[in-house]
Amino acid sequence: MEQHAYKAFAIPGLLYCTCLQNMGKSHVLHKLTTFLFCLHYMPLPEKDSYATLFLLKERPQTTRDFFMSKKLIAYFSAQGTTAAVAKKLAEACGGDLYEIKPQVPYSRADLNWNDKTSRTSVEMRDTSFRPAIADNNAHVEDYDVIFLGFPIWWYIAPTIINTFLEAYDFSGKTIVLFATSGGSGFGKTVGGIKGSVAPSCTIIQGKLLNAPQSTASLKAWVESLNV
Repeated sequence: MEQHAYKAFAIPGLLYCTCLQNMGKSHVLHKLTTFLFCLHYMPLPEKDSYATLFLLKERPQTTRDFFMSKKLIAYFSAQGTTAAVAKKLAEACGGDLYEIKPQVPYSRADLNWNDKTSRTSVEMRDTSFRPAIADNNAHVEDYDVIFLGFPIWWYIAPTIINTFLEAYDFSGKTIVLFATSGGSGFGKTVGGIKGSVAPSCTIIQGKLLNAPQSTASLKAWVESLNV
């Protein structure tokens, strides 16, 4: 296919980006524009066809990367520890960051696990409890891989993680867990959240990220997952 043929495809696509922007679809706009820019300016080998274009055979690396798995780093952090790790992880893998915020923030008293009447103690005793979240703006449908971070509470994920998972359709997606903890491991975390996603969703019990993490070490870990 000659260069002018796929330019003819790219230019209307760029006009479509303007429509997306006007419709408030700014979360899609950047990635689509990047792809169309590559499509418009990078020459194809002569043997390329429309079929090979979309299969990305022998395409330049920049264009091919656009179609590799898009990653979202979603996290809940009650005291800032998990948030710090999540931000560094997003930097390491080039993913987008989304904070899972409770509709009512947790106070220091709420987090007192020694108090059996505290908010978290009451919530975590009832595994069916679903704390309300502040918004549903994660745009999970735009991603193939979701790194999901949280502090370990009572050997499982906080039930607000179930609220988040049940708010979206994770069919066919891959969720990689990462967590922070005062000492306990993942325990029954995977079992506690598995019922909140579709059966076709793959959950990977990632790792605890308690110690200070370098960007390089996090990048190496993400690459080792092959997701």
